[in-house]
Amino acid sequence: MQEVGEVMHLAGSGRVIVQLSNKVIEGQILCDKEGTRVAKVMELIGPVKRPFASASPLTNNIKKYIGKSVFAVEQSPANTEKNRRRKK
Repeated sequence: MQEVGEVMHLAGSGRVIVQLSNKVIEGQILCDKEGTRVAKVMELIGPVKRPFASASPLTNNIKKYIGKSVFAVEQSPANTEKNRRRKK
């Protein structure tokens, strides 16, 4: 796991704002140091040099993660290729 930033606060819309220190992509899952899934990145906002991520929380108790570091899960389910067979 690679550290990608720190949870800043919970926005009024219910999303979590994360200040990023490394690159992430939309749809990537963020977790804490124990591997608990915390949030899913929905969009990137702010300046290019120090962007923020707006993420949907994946846990009910998101307030305990404010001020803590978050890590990127190596393989996000949103970014994996799907093997589907077409019907003929």
